[in-house]
Amino acid sequence: MATARQPRISNEQINKIYAGSRLNEAGFVMPAPHCHPYFELFYVDSGACSFFVGNNMYDMSEGDFMLIPPNVFHYTRYERCACRRSNVFFRAEDVDGNVAAALPGEGEFFDRQRIFQVPEAFRGQIIALLSRMLKEDRIDDMQAAIMLRLQLNELFLLCSRECKFLDDLPADIHTTYGPIVRAAQFMSDRYMDDISMADIAAAAGYSPNYLSKKFREATGTGVHEYLVFTRLQHAALELLSTDHTITEIAARCGFSDGNYFKDAFKKKYGVTPREYRRS
Repeated sequence: MATARQPRISNEQINKIYAGSRLNEAGFVMPAPHCHPYFELFYVDSGACSFFVGNNMYDMSEGDFMLIPPNVFHYTRYERCACRRSNVFFRAEDVDGNVAAALPGEGEFFDRQRIFQVPEAFRGQIIALLSRMLKEDRIDDMQAAIMLRLQLNELFLLCSRECKFLDDLPADIHTTYGPIVRAAQFMSDRYMDDISMADIAAAAGYSPNYLSKKFREATGTGVHEYLVFTRLQHAALELLSTDHTITEIAARCGFSDGNYFKDAFKKKYGVTPREYRRS
């Protein structure tokens, strides 16, 4: 059972900040994993969930924030208990430069996914601020857009002062999905090679059939689909950052069939590789 309205977002770029809140009961299943071209700030108000992001799996519980950068594949599982979570969707330009400088990482805070934890004594302030953002999102007028930007920056400033930032994403926040993590990291490291399901299963320590089942349960997608997703992400980066031909990029990113690469790329990005590079 879900409560509270979902924010009005899509897979296209957004033009303002959106805030939302939802209660997911234990056993709730997301329709599919996804990514989007803007930032997401995910906060666990109460309960717990498991998060697959950046080729890794993390247990999230009350008071935990997850920052997800644009175009990063992620999937959330709600297995053990009900979980109320809040989401804020925003663009890089929505964060004031002085606020960004106050966060850890010497200006690189937003370059990768982050986990940070709110001490129990300050969680009431965070919940109150997120509730104000949700109220402004519902008002949805010109003033609300300005208020949401001010509140987002206030939120990051408050976190910079009070939160514990897990710079190295330590092992104690990982779930027990070690084999799934090994499979995902193997694909991330070897996406350019001609790897098979048997190779990936061997890296995970599972049989191919068992890995196929457990990987989909944990991540919401199949092993092959995740490998293609990883290859396409690298291909998109090469299209924008190199002068290699499209045929060369396809081969460098593990695609032996140029036509398959072009079809898969257009399905994911909505344009051909050539159009993506031009735009």
